Amino acid sequence: MNPLLTKIKLVPGALMVCLAMLLCSNTNNAPLNAGKTYVSDYENVLGTSLQIKISAANQDVADQAEAKALNEIDRLDHILSGYNTQSEFSRWMNGSQKAAKISPELFQVLDLFDKWRKLTDGALDPSAEVITKLWKSAAKENRVPTQIEINEAVKTVRGTHYILNAENSTVQRLDNAPLILNSFTKSYIINKACDAALGLNGVTAIVLNIGGDIVIRGNHTEQVQISNPKADAENDAAIAKVALSNKAIATSGNYRRGELINGKWYSHIVDPRSGTPAETVISSTVVADNASDAGALATAFSVLKPAESAKLAASIPGVQYLIFTNKGERIESEGWKSIELPVAKTAAVATDIKANTWDPNTELAINIELAEIQGFRVHRPYVAVWVVDKDNKPVRNIALWYNKTRYLDEMHAWYRTYYQSFMDANASVSSTSSATRSAGKYTLKWDGKDDNGKLVNRGTYTIYIEAAREHGTYQLMEQKIDFTGGFKQVQLTGNAEIAAATLDYRKKPKDAQ
Repeated sequence: MNPLLTKIKLVPGALMVCLAMLLCSNTNNAPLNAGKTYVSDYENVLGTSLQIKISAANQDVADQAEAKALNEIDRLDHILSGYNTQSEFSRWMNGSQKAAKISPELFQVLDLFDKWRKLTDGALDPSAEVITKLWKSAAKENRVPTQIEINEAVKTVRGTHYILNAENSTVQRLDNAPLILNSFTKSYIINKACDAALGLNGVTAIVLNIGGDIVIRGNHTEQVQISNPKADAENDAAIAKVALSNKAIATSGNYRRGELINGKWYSHIVDPRSGTPAETVISSTVVADNASDAGALATAFSVLKPAESAKLAASIPGVQYLIFTNKGERIESEGWKSIELPVAKTAAVATDIKANTWDPNTELAINIELAEIQGFRVHRPYVAVWVVDKDNKPVRNIALWYNKTRYLDEMHAWYRTYYQSFMDANASVSSTSSATRSAGKYTLKWDGKDDNGKLVNRGTYTIYIEAAREHGTYQLMEQKIDFTGGFKQVQLTGNAEIAAATLDYRKKPKDAQ
């Protein structure tokens, strides 16, 4: 039983949602060509989640290709990771400042950072970690850094931190400034992993998505949805959708990671030139021929002014982008429309709301944290989330994560409630590009509508969260909530598969109303 996240349309207007990278599109999404599609999902890969889709002649070939891709990810992580103390990069950082011979991959990534530092006029810099550490440290004290601290950090960043020698493949550190190889390294690794998988005979296409950075290679066109930066749930409607073939796409934004200081949110993306978190751009998505370009530009565009981003994009062939600012502006490249697909419009909220009808300005946020084995890549379990009324009649199927339908009966409670509707429905699969989030942590929303898209009456409802894992355990959570009263938050007791879950009945964020 390999977990696959899928979203299914049960009946007209019903919404059944996958989590993370796998979201439902319409039935026009073409399947991978020349063979069957084999899909796997993992947690705790490069600090986030992974989804891999392979078009292959048979299951055995797909399994071999998946193993090659995962092995390449592990190999490169052991070279480039700044979080693994045993990686080549970490050992170099903690070693002497003498010139040292390094692997071709580490040399190439350090060289690329030199290139992007120049192209972005310093907006992309591995020593931005100096500023990140400063803001994290200050946040622990619930304060912003002083201007003196910021000035000192910027001064450090502006220095030259290493020298590369291409003749003998060596690098020499010049100071002790902390460096981190983020920005585009994830995309760089994804591209190498795709090369490894496609090198196997019988594999015709691959789509690899790690934390919202995606590479599509081979004989296939993938529909990719782009997350709304002002919506925090996995089942919120996409803000845009594109069709891509033999391309890479990356999204960067300030809406999933950062620091909360005195009630104000500060992005984890910092401007190395000013020493402050980026504020103007809240989401930047870049499509490029080269995966490293897509990753680097997505991060850089979160720091640069939109006009600067447009100038930089124009200098690199094949680049398209979509930017959203904190003022609600949508800025797109001239050729963006050529790859964009229509997005279904959200139905207007009814105005004839009765006194006992669910308030359309409220929602239930369902926060789920999957159990992890620290330091190990693990398959995602089968998970279902749904709502029933006081008479135990099904009201809304919120989410289903699965791989093979033949194992769905292991989700005993969901199976009895929704399986027939599932079998009667059509399903299709697309990918989602978004800002990277932590592994295993998801938010879903119930907007008070039933499977037909109609607002329910206020009253008491039960939320079910069910999980089953191959060679693991079966778990079922249930919690009644009275929605006639005021706002409330309920913490559910964790178990072997769902480490933690919180139900938060709240007013919708202003942007979502």
